[in-house]
Amino acid sequence: MMDVDIAIVGAGPAGLSFAQALAGSGLDIVLIERQPESALADPAFDGREIALTHASRRIMTDLGLWPLLPAAEISPLRDAKIMDGASLFALNIRAAAVGEDQLGFLVPNHLIRRAAYGALKASGAGRLVTGRMVTGLDRTRDAVTLTLDDGAAVRARLVAAADSRFSETRDMLGIAAARRDYGRSMMVCRMAHELPHDHVAWEWFDYGQTLALLPLNGLQASVVLTLPADELAAVMALDEAAFNADITRRFGNRLGAMRQTGTRHLYPLVGVYARRFAGPRCALVGDAAVGMHPVTAHGFNFGLQAAERLSQRLLRARRLGLDIADPGLLAEYDRVHRQATWPLYQATNIIAGLYTDDRTPAQMLRKAALHLANGLAPVKKAIAAHLTQSAA
Repeated sequence: MMDVDIAIVGAGPAGLSFAQALAGSGLDIVLIERQPESALADPAFDGREIALTHASRRIMTDLGLWPLLPAAEISPLRDAKIMDGASLFALNIRAAAVGEDQLGFLVPNHLIRRAAYGALKASGAGRLVTGRMVTGLDRTRDAVTLTLDDGAAVRARLVAAADSRFSETRDMLGIAAARRDYGRSMMVCRMAHELPHDHVAWEWFDYGQTLALLPLNGLQASVVLTLPADELAAVMALDEAAFNADITRRFGNRLGAMRQTGTRHLYPLVGVYARRFAGPRCALVGDAAVGMHPVTAHGFNFGLQAAERLSQRLLRARRLGLDIADPGLLAEYDRVHRQATWPLYQATNIIAGLYTDDRTPAQMLRKAALHLANGLAPVKKAIAAHLTQSAA
């Protein structure tokens, strides 16, 4: 039996960041991860580019992750534009509206994972138990005991579930989650193109498809194509020449000819929001708490905020001589993180629903909403402030 203060199930970037946020606390922390450690030390490229806010850069700097990112792989996200249908009209969101020179930063997901692992190894904030799955859970008044698939057991004063939006640990803890299947899948792929993107991100709600362009350094970008699964399967099956022609056509030649430079990756679109973020001797962080639709680009930003908010309360409990699973502090974490995430989760669902509805009334409403927002400077400023989170 391994006895620890905190057991974190899931050593993805959210779980690793949470452990790192407790570095130097004296707490005995173990992270349980089903992947082998080699996959944490050198994660494979998965196609995803993560949009990070200024607040997230600050948290990652505090945790020692930001200095471990290759500078050449950090792409500035200067401005953004939102388009609807075939119209050339765009709602432009400019960082200058909130006194910033850029909205945020784009960093490949696998490099964030690698940096989180490197920071944890350097700090020694937690031990890793890799290649293992949690198969059972027993909770008493004083501890939670996790049974692993090799028969070993870990007893912890607090368990943190950080094992994805499809968290099995969350289910074992008896915490329900609202799930929304958006009925679409997304493909991500790096593409080179002829015309400059000027480091402006695109969100293009075209009819029959949704396109996003995440500007990377140089004349290349990460293309995100969202379609029903069967239609996307046909795109995935195209040979490279046909794929290049298809993506160029879908983007209306607005960036000239486009050419595949990275591998294609397919992901289902499912949103998740847990009914509770904490309970007796347990808490949820990362996507186990809130799994966002990527349209608002806030998934990992919320994961970092959860790591910071929960760790702050555990450190306060330690300073005050309280149980680290003090019910009052866990309830406070639940309340604060819910207040920060619920409005955007709901707004995201509304946007995703409206802007993938191609019926005539919805098309009219979509266009009207963009034109109205474009004419209201306070609205555009509020969107820019939300995207930058420079004051958070």
